[in-house]
Amino acid sequence: MTTTDYAAYIAGLPKVLAGAAALLRDASGRVLVVEPNYREGWTLPGGTIESDTGETPRQAARRETAEEIGLDVELGALLAVDWALGPGRPPIVAYVFDGGVLSPERLGAIRLQEEELLSWKLVTREEIPAHLLGHLGTRVLAALDALGSGRGPAELENGQPQRPGPAPHPGPEGAGGPVPG
Repeated sequence: MTTTDYAAYIAGLPKVLAGAAALLRDASGRVLVVEPNYREGWTLPGGTIESDTGETPRQAARRETAEEIGLDVELGALLAVDWALGPGRPPIVAYVFDGGVLSPERLGAIRLQEEELLSWKLVTREEIPAHLLGHLGTRVLAALDALGSGRGPAELENGQPQRPGPAPHPGPEGAGGPVPG
């Protein structure tokens, strides 16, 4: 395959968008949310992964958090991955990382990116569905559950947890292993 053929092949592949966010909390467990000026509802600090530059999901969440609220936060564990379909756009793969607990001093140091954000606030778990609309609300609730359980990241589709099924049967000998006897 020539370079031109390979470029055409890559250009013809399905497209997917990717975003990453930080789940930041205060000492009482409230979640930090930001209010964008370009759409309704609230969101977590985060944004688009600049994959064309080689940026990873973790790097994007950290960069976007620093840009949006002025805090450089070292991120912890991956809490959730969500495959989210939407009208009029390709699917989005959304990553949510643990941003940790912010002290009152760190909360006081927040400086909003005025080009994109109107305000920020802390919300309780019960308030999340009213502030984080649609898949985002259920994604954040699943991330909080993953954080609380310590069982690893939540696998989501459109904000809904996915349960892995049983492993496929190995099949007949030669097609994945010997037949159990």
